[in-house]
Amino acid sequence: MRIVISEFISLDGVVQAPGGPEEDTDGDFAHGGWSHPFFDPEVVGGAFADALTKAEALLFGRRTWQTMAAAWPERAGDPFADRMNAIPKYVVSHTLGDNELTWDHTTRIPGDEAVARIRELRGTEGGDLLVMGSPTLVRTLLREGLVDELRLVIMPVLLGGGKTIFPDDGVQRPLELVSTVTSGTGVHVCTYRPTAKG
Repeated sequence: MRIVISEFISLDGVVQAPGGPEEDTDGDFAHGGWSHPFFDPEVVGGAFADALTKAEALLFGRRTWQTMAAAWPERAGDPFADRMNAIPKYVVSHTLGDNELTWDHTTRIPGDEAVARIRELRGTEGGDLLVMGSPTLVRTLLREGLVDELRLVIMPVLLGGGKTIFPDDGVQRPLELVSTVTSGTGVHVCTYRPTAKG
């Protein structure tokens, strides 16, 4: 499987709480819902629909999974929601118990086994393993060289701080721009893939 990361991201690299004010207020983050003014159903919505169509399974960190699990099951009847609800899901967590996995088709990956288990999943045949949100998990995947494609939905806004997906370990990681499309709201949807160094 290919591991594909899909993120709403500000120009200054913030991915925290794009969906709403209460989504993630860690660090007194006060800009929750910042992506809404720039959302465009054709380009931005189309990018996520395309990613989900190609996905064979979803992979989340705990907080993102809990946010999604609280929202998507009650939206049944919408084709996007139906796909989200039907597809296999994995959540990396040190704290969630199996009895808390209320979103159908979810399997827990213990936090201390995450890298090894995700490496095994990546080695299996199949479509994409799609990651949305989950900045702590994405930083780990990038650091470990486990990302095959990075889809950044870059919004024309500076947020002045917040959670990011990028490792800060001083390691250079070259990427190739595979495709880009721009919406009328100034959003750039850019798809990158890792390239060999040098």
